[in-house]
Amino acid sequence: MFVVLVANVNRFVLGEQQPRYSVTETDDRITVVTPHLELAIQKRGYVSGIAAQSFVDRKTGFRDAGFGLDIVDWLMEPGSDESYRNTLPPDLVYQFNNLYHGQIPKRSIEGPQICTKAGELHPRVVRGKDFVAIQQEFQYYLAAPGKNAGSLWRQWIVIPCDTRYVFTMDSVETVNNSPALFLRIDMPGHIRHKNGDTFDLIYLSYFGFIPAKEFFEDFPPDARFRYFRGEQPLPDRFIRAYRLRDPETGAQGPWLAGMTLDPAVVYDAWCHQRGYVCMIEEIGGYPIKAGQTFSAAFIVGYFDTIGEMIMTYDRYAGARAIEVDESVPQWRLMPTQ
Repeated sequence: MFVVLVANVNRFVLGEQQPRYSVTETDDRITVVTPHLELAIQKRGYVSGIAAQSFVDRKTGFRDAGFGLDIVDWLMEPGSDESYRNTLPPDLVYQFNNLYHGQIPKRSIEGPQICTKAGELHPRVVRGKDFVAIQQEFQYYLAAPGKNAGSLWRQWIVIPCDTRYVFTMDSVETVNNSPALFLRIDMPGHIRHKNGDTFDLIYLSYFGFIPAKEFFEDFPPDARFRYFRGEQPLPDRFIRAYRLRDPETGAQGPWLAGMTLDPAVVYDAWCHQRGYVCMIEEIGGYPIKAGQTFSAAFIVGYFDTIGEMIMTYDRYAGARAIEVDESVPQWRLMPTQ
């Protein structure tokens, strides 16, 4: 059952309205510390999502092992750009028939890739009594022939004080008609490793458990461990997680999970090796008209067991959006728009 969650800012702690978190802001990043988590949002350079290696589980001291969490790329459609590739800006060319993208024809509709090419974002912070919310946005300025530029990507990252996980949302207000527009993101994020030194196990709810040894050599995304909507049954839950390992001692850490709260919003998702474990997820992929919006909501965070992940997922299952009311302030998860 879908649960609407509201963070009530009227809660008192020991009779005082003192927030149980800190927010530090510089020209380059925003850092948030709660009783359970530390994380940073990068303003410049490699942007969007949660900054690489900044997401710390204060219970165990472990941090993410990749390039960031809920990192955002570009807008795409099924098909191929081969017939007009020579007319495209380099940032929109999509090569396939290779180890990076496999034999999966797709084409970029709007760009550039946000994480590497936006350069600078201007995150906005909303401070509640028991949470911090951060909004980021970017307007695409490149478009393929016959398409318009100007679609607006927005992201919310909501950080409650009382959990080892955060809630995120990515949404796109499109300026194009499309039979199947989708947004590419990293969910939860890629895994940097040397022969599995930073993780020992991956869990995909639509596949099962995969040992680290499966990722010692590169293979394309369509070779194995790929989910494509319509080719596999729709899973009850869409959870992708890896169990951390201390590369120095080998000690086992917690699970770091990315959970898409409505499985039906996932168009394509893969988990393959390309020098690192690449966990791409694409959301949307349904017919859409200019002026319409599509979105997905996620939980990203630390868990001790798969059972704990499932219990948390089921509490919030069905959400596709986050709404933040700054006047109160409060926030809530929303069902399909």
